[in-house]
Amino acid sequence: MKDSLKNELINAIDFPKEVLLNLPKITLIGKTHITIENHKGIIEYIPERIRINTTIGIVRISGENMIVNSIMTEMITISGEIKNIEIMA
Repeated sequence: MKDSLKNELINAIDFPKEVLLNLPKITLIGKTHITIENHKGIIEYIPERIRINTTIGIVRISGENMIVNSIMTEMITISGEIKNIEIMA
């Protein structure tokens, strides 16, 4: 399906793009909490760095004293002192 036709179809259907296109949804609350939806798993996990696989590349979160509060099939919740978020395509 051509991208323009796909985008028109998505816009016509009142449904979140991240769900239809399987894109990650990253929500940051202050500097202490982050939630990533539609992930593909954790690649690396140490208190200073967490790398998460997604459909658009690897999301690298750097900080201090970070912990994974919860991990489910579709969502990861992390807390700690978040200093940097990178998307490595």
